Formats: sequence, C-alpha cells, structure tokens
Amino acid sequence: MADGRIRVGIGGWTYEPWRGTFFPKGLPHARELEHAASRVSAIEVNGTYYRLQSPDSFRKWAAAVPDDFVFTVKASRYCTNRKVLAEAGESIDRFLGQGLTELGSKLGPILWQFMGTKHFDAEDFAAFLALLPERRDGVRLRHALEVRHESFNDPAFFEMARKANAAVVFADSREHPCFPEQTADFTYARLQDAEEAEPAGYTSEALDRWAEQAKAWRDGGRDVFVFMINGAKVRAPAAAEALMARLG
Repeated sequence: MADGRIRVGIGGWTYEPWRGTFFPKGLPHARELEHAASRVSAIEVNGTYYRLQSPDSFRKWAAAVPDDFVFTVKASRYCTNRKVLAEAGESIDRFLGQGLTELGSKLGPILWQFMGTKHFDAEDFAAFLALLPERRDGVRLRHALEVRHESFNDPAFFEMARKANAAVVFADSREHPCFPEQTADFTYARLQDAEEAEPAGYTSEALDRWAEQAKAWRDGGRDVFVFMINGAKVRAPAAAEALMARLG
C-alpha cells in the first residue's frame, strides 16, 4: 500500500495578531487566505460551526488556494450540541447543503465536535453516525469525531467509528482526554498545547516527536491531517511551518 499524505494546517486565516507577523505588513486582508495557503497545506474552517456560509464563499475560497490545498470544515453546533443526536438529521442536511461541496477536491474531512459534557450513549451515537453520508453532490465526505468525555473510552465506540470509517480525533489538550485509537483511513490530530513563550509554539524536541508521530500515522497509506489549533494561537502558523519543515 502506498504511503498517505501528511497535511499540516491552522485554524482559520483571519486573526489580527497574525498581521505583521505571519502575514506581511500591509498585505490586503482579501489576500490573507492566498498567503496562508502558500505557507501551510490545510486550513480548518471554524466559522461554519457558528453560522452557515454561502455557496459563493466556498467557491471563492477554493479559487484562492492551490490545487492540492485542502479545507477541513467544522460542522454546525446545531448538529452536535443536542441532547438526542439521533434527531440531528435535519440540521445535518442543512449543514451539508450550504454549499461546502463547492470546494470539490479541496474539501477535506468534516469535523464533528462534541461538548465535554456529552456522554457516550451507544444507541444514540450509532443513530447519529448513520445520518452521516459518504457522498454529497458527487463529492466524497470524510468524517472526524472529536469527543471530549472519558465515557467515550469504550470499545463499542471505537468499533462503531471503525465501521463508519470515521476518524476519532487525536486531541492533544490539557482540558480533554486524548483517544489515540485509529479508526479510519485517515488521521485527524488537533494539537492544542502550544506555548506563547516558545517562538514556534513548541520546543524543538516536541516538534521532532510530533513529526515522528505524524509519519507513524501515515505508514500503511493513511492520510494525516495535523492542525495547530488553540493553545497560543499567535504561534500556530510558526508551529505549523516548523512541523512542515521537519516533514520535508
């Protein structure tokens, strides 16, 4: 089996403290996405968690980045922040129908993020996974599940994720448990422990370890998505670039 590809990215591209640091001084705001896409290989779109976007927005984003660039998209909170996940069908359809397939081949995994108070209910979660389609408008959909409660550390959860080819997010965070199980043909990692005192967010030794971990995930053909997200956000671009340099 051929090796997969490792992509390293950041969350979003509109962030004031990046102006004059990651973004050259005087760069027009309209060109910030173009610049970011020239420096990292993926971006996690977080705005879709809070509100729907227009098809035209997705088309413009796709046009602004290189052909091999990928956007991952965080699902609407109305899909995941609910008592009964099995009742999320209408919200999921609305989210998927907003135009994100206009990204075409530049659409990476969809991130379904659950609150830390959400407990694992096997029957309800299985019903939720059944609502996630494999394709939309002819575009393949890949699904990543970021669960944040220790009750998900359950073989039943990992098995249902594996059957759905849904990745359980590897979240390096001080606030939430980390689930290292690999349950899909891709890995989705969110590294959330950067420190502002470190120019690259992480020590050189830590970045070396993350590079080796990313390569280990890739072995055997798995695509890997690693995002420098949260933590000391001002350092996220430097952390991403430092990791990319180690990966060659």
